[in-house]
Amino acid sequence: MIRNLTLYLSAILLCLWIACGEVSKNSRNKPTEMIFKGTPGEVKIMTLDPGHFHAALVQKFPYDQVDSVVHIYAAESPELKGHMDRINSYNQRVENPTNWSSKVYTGPDYLQMMIQEKPGNLVVISGNNAQKTKYIKSSIEAGLNVLSDKPMVIKPADFTTLQALFPIAKEKGVLLYDIMTERYEITTIMQKTLSQMPELFGELEKGSVENPAITKESVHHFFKYVSGQPLIRPAWFFDVEQQGEGIVDVATHLVDLVFWECFPEKIIDFEQDIEMFNAKRWSTPLSLEQFKKVTGHSEFPDYFQKDILNDTLNTFSNGEINFAVNGIHAKVSVIWNYQAPPGAADTHYSIMRGSKVNLIIRQGADQNYRPVLYVEPVNTAEKTKLEIALTEAIEKMNSTYPGLSFQKVENGWEINIPDEFKIGHEAHFAQVTKKYLKYLIDGALPAWEVPNMLAKYYVTTKAFEMSRE
Repeated sequence: MIRNLTLYLSAILLCLWIACGEVSKNSRNKPTEMIFKGTPGEVKIMTLDPGHFHAALVQKFPYDQVDSVVHIYAAESPELKGHMDRINSYNQRVENPTNWSSKVYTGPDYLQMMIQEKPGNLVVISGNNAQKTKYIKSSIEAGLNVLSDKPMVIKPADFTTLQALFPIAKEKGVLLYDIMTERYEITTIMQKTLSQMPELFGELEKGSVENPAITKESVHHFFKYVSGQPLIRPAWFFDVEQQGEGIVDVATHLVDLVFWECFPEKIIDFEQDIEMFNAKRWSTPLSLEQFKKVTGHSEFPDYFQKDILNDTLNTFSNGEINFAVNGIHAKVSVIWNYQAPPGAADTHYSIMRGSKVNLIIRQGADQNYRPVLYVEPVNTAEKTKLEIALTEAIEKMNSTYPGLSFQKVENGWEINIPDEFKIGHEAHFAQVTKKYLKYLIDGALPAWEVPNMLAKYYVTTKAFEMSRE
């Protein structure tokens, strides 16, 4: 009996040792307030200098894990007022209102005051991109978790700084993560999923500079509506020294999707796996009247003198990058127009070329400016066989996405996605935030996220250099 009791106690001690080891591993280098278990209100947000409307979209919906009190540190500005107006509109809406309580500090030393007071454990950053890398650095060095809007860097020197921050974040036991909303767009998810089914897709082509294996093109508009209201952008949004050029701004999303779709959960080493070929940039002209309509400013600020020609502001918001990842050729393009045609909106075009079919997302007038995914055979003689493969693929996917179907069109098939999965860009911010909250509980990001973030910003900042050669 004594022997059995000894074995029993030994087993208990072993289990406790393993459990303690797991806790130790998850909480290593973390102060008590940084150990997350998913309990209500344990995450306390500090919003830093919310110059972009994405900062408010993180709070468009409530989260049980997040405290309703949010501390905001910023200079007094129209951008801060716009942020507060959006938060208040979420609190006051009839359907599913939020209950945020904002504590605002507006002194000129707002960054230093946030670091000194540290009333929260998570910093949300979305604003002037010229300041963003500095904000991230200050927050990480202060031992704070950071959820940052893209782009985290806009210049090659910023990339060098970012490289050094991830080891510091690991040492301090905090997580640095950027908001990649486009991973949650349903046609992109479908495109990625179907590309992983070799009986339908075949293998991803290698492609070439002239005919890439994957192409992504994003068209945006300066004047638009957000949460039902005309979006008033800060004047600095049009200054590439503060907002960043299109090649390092929106292109961040597109490069991320190339990695995420072509190499799911695979580590990409920017020093070994990336090959850069060429990059270019061009401007979008804005008249003073257009500038006034979208910013509320009656004059161009002095810092635009370098960009004004014949009373027209030329903003280098457009760019194109040709590169390869592990030998797979990719091209991403970003285009900004002033305003979308009536009934239109921001659009996305994407093609993944497989040995059996091409997977194409179109979002033009024929699609009523809503993204639609098409499956088009490479060899039409194989169409009957491929339709069987597509039928089987859709049946598999219906367990996760009930109601998914397809219909024949001229060049292949159109994927019919139920409206319940088309939740819209603004709702994607909540999806990203929920994923990040889970990572806080896990105590770590997936192994591939950090190296792939670095690879992504290597591509955009290297393209920035190449576009000037």
